[in-house]
Amino acid sequence: KGGSELESDFNWDEYLEENGVLAVPHHAFKHVDRSLQTGLAPGMSLEVCVRSEPDQPYWVATIITTCGQLLLLRYEGYHDDRRADFWCDIRNSDLHPLGWSRQHRQPMRPPEGVREKHADWEAVLEEALAQGGSAPAHLLEGAQTGGDLFPLGCCVELQDSVDPGVAWGAQVEDNIGGRLCLRYTGTEGLTQSQTRRWVFYLDPLLHPPGWAEENRFSLTPPAVLRGLRSQTEWEEVRKNIRQPKEEAINEDFFKDRPVLSPHCFSEGMKLEAVDPAAPFNTSPATVTKVLSDQYFRVQMDSLQGDSEGAGPGLSLLCHYGSTGIFPAQWSLKNGVPLSPPPGYQGQNFDWADYLKQCGAEGAPESCFPVGQSDHDFVESMRLEAVNPVSPEQVHVATVTRVRGQHIWLHLEGLKQPLPDIITHVDSLDIFPVSWCESNGYPLQHPYKPRATAPDAARQQDLNQSENAQGNGKYSCPKIYFNHRCFSGPYLNKGRIAELPQSIGPGNCVLVLKEVLTLLISSAYKPSQVLRELQQDPELRGHGQGETLKAKYKGKSYRATVGIARTADQVAEFCRKTCVRLECCPNLIAPHMVLEDCSENCSLLTKTKYTHYYGKQKTKRISLPLGGYTNLESSTKQGSRRKKKKPLFVLKKKHLSTSVDSTPAGSPLASGEEEDLDEDYSLSEEDSGSEPQDDYEVSERKSQPPSPSPCPTPIEPRPRDRPRRQRRKPARSPSYSDDENGPTLPKSGRVEVQEKLHLDSSPLGWSITDVTRFIRTTDCAPLARIFRDQEIDGQALLLLSLPTVQECMGLKLGPAIKLCHLIERVKLTFYQHFAS
Repeated sequence: KGGSELESDFNWDEYLEENGVLAVPHHAFKHVDRSLQTGLAPGMSLEVCVRSEPDQPYWVATIITTCGQLLLLRYEGYHDDRRADFWCDIRNSDLHPLGWSRQHRQPMRPPEGVREKHADWEAVLEEALAQGGSAPAHLLEGAQTGGDLFPLGCCVELQDSVDPGVAWGAQVEDNIGGRLCLRYTGTEGLTQSQTRRWVFYLDPLLHPPGWAEENRFSLTPPAVLRGLRSQTEWEEVRKNIRQPKEEAINEDFFKDRPVLSPHCFSEGMKLEAVDPAAPFNTSPATVTKVLSDQYFRVQMDSLQGDSEGAGPGLSLLCHYGSTGIFPAQWSLKNGVPLSPPPGYQGQNFDWADYLKQCGAEGAPESCFPVGQSDHDFVESMRLEAVNPVSPEQVHVATVTRVRGQHIWLHLEGLKQPLPDIITHVDSLDIFPVSWCESNGYPLQHPYKPRATAPDAARQQDLNQSENAQGNGKYSCPKIYFNHRCFSGPYLNKGRIAELPQSIGPGNCVLVLKEVLTLLISSAYKPSQVLRELQQDPELRGHGQGETLKAKYKGKSYRATVGIARTADQVAEFCRKTCVRLECCPNLIAPHMVLEDCSENCSLLTKTKYTHYYGKQKTKRISLPLGGYTNLESSTKQGSRRKKKKPLFVLKKKHLSTSVDSTPAGSPLASGEEEDLDEDYSLSEEDSGSEPQDDYEVSERKSQPPSPSPCPTPIEPRPRDRPRRQRRKPARSPSYSDDENGPTLPKSGRVEVQEKLHLDSSPLGWSITDVTRFIRTTDCAPLARIFRDQEIDGQALLLLSLPTVQECMGLKLGPAIKLCHLIERVKLTFYQHFAS
């Protein structure tokens, strides 16, 4: 994957920000939403142990609300009386489907409240059992989402994708968020790619064991596998498949599959279809066989004879709602190129001539379902998609074209580029951004060069400018990065040490622009260095303004900085830049510092800087040896806090967008990025590696790294929000321990809270209590949303993952993180306050 010159760390937030694009909304992926649900729904009935009775009998209860593994239940007999509703946890509660108690000869008797309301409670019981609507038994065995119902080793049957009358057994080898890697039974020890198949658990071709024989289908291995073993060996495997398996999936899971509508296709009809061998082309195809009222077979057309070494085209199994087939002329009407069949004579394909040549008729449009164009996919949006050539790989993908219900996707991170693939908006092979990260699966993504070294293109520009300009007026000499010089409060000495020894010679503007770009990338806070360079009138006075960029906390910044244009201005420009950044004037210079710096900058340390400038910014200090001072710029920095800063920040659209883009598994800290626009001080993200004043340090130490949430906490200062961890390349310890590189405090690590302590019942929390509670957690940036949407304690306990995503507009990563917190609150509420 490219070696040391490439970054292997991919961040969706940064990628979307850099490219100025949006992600496809999470709710556009219906199969992913369904995979996160447990299957239990309000209105279902079950039997629950009545622990308030001495002998702990069982009684019927109805599900009122679900939230992950937590259920809000109401005993049968209370009707519309909600006062006795109670919460229970599927994982540790005694829950069973209707009829279980009688089957296992367990006593059934209602709680005292129901007996007081109904003297004939036996009749109430019989009526409840007769109504049915029981929760499926397999859903009550634990809080499992749809994808979790397929554990590793689970046995299933997979219908053949070409011959619908054939099915074969398979075992689950891997389960990635409901996306299953299945190995066909009887192929153990074989390494051929045909022995495995990736399907999403909602695939209509997936069935429970025994399905084939019960529905009079042939239990036969797929055609691509039959040559791998003898007929006798396959017969032994078939006997093994027919034996009942303990780890088989429950049939109840498959009962809610949609019923296929009958079709009206007939043999010989012509149509257009996405080529299964090349899913980036649409080509003419023919209905070759009607298999049943639900299924028919379509074969890609080929006009090449057997003498030319080409057999018939690939076949695909279709039904009325199949997504890869279209009526004739569909490509022409939608401006999509149509690939003529192999062997077609002529430059331009014409459907009328082709039908006349074949003596066939096109399938009428009435055979195809009416297309709905109501979806959320827009051109240039990003998502994650399966590579049809290598189904085990999931790639960063771009929507390049939208036509009705079909989209064209360009896959990133490919070793060999592929044309844009054609897929349906309801495809089971596309996923929202951060889906791979949420499920711990590798994502194939584009790689980019590191920002710490000039890339080949910029270096080539410098070399070309050197040849073009020679040693004339506009030619800049070499600019050296003198690594031993004092780096000041803004620049990281370790990152400075990673820079090249020199840049240039070449055109002044190009060379100096490259130098400033590298300095910005070496800063603790690149946005602050960019701001310092932009606001210096002396630097702007040098003439030509150039646009420089910086990235910090997932945001992009841009500013215009004046750069020297002629050779006689270079030395003074470098010196003024260093003074502005409060580092040694020789840190960047047209000459190399070999041993001792002429400015005696070795006597300066960031500790001394923090002492003088952190606590006493207005105190005058003596000139350092070398004759220059930082007093003027420091005074300006203190007064600048109250002035309106220039608008050079490319801000995100709104708070929810900032929060939503946080990938799953990362701490939610997007909200703190707003502080950069209002405060010139160094923010807490780099508090371990930047100077701070003693007051800020002491205040941060006084707060525990993982506060124990309570309903009425003290509202934290905006600076004390959770820190967002950023993955960075490891650096040499010699730099982090250097006097110019402040060490990271050990308290910076965030410990995972094992237990949640609440001082009062969340049911009684007001909107203010909920907002204050959220601010004490690692979901603090979301507190504003809770306040704006007026969520009190009762509403908090009713939140679920779909509700959080739809009502709050959160993406998958932040939504899952918030729901984990809410689940802990509910669990604590159920254990300590629910009675």
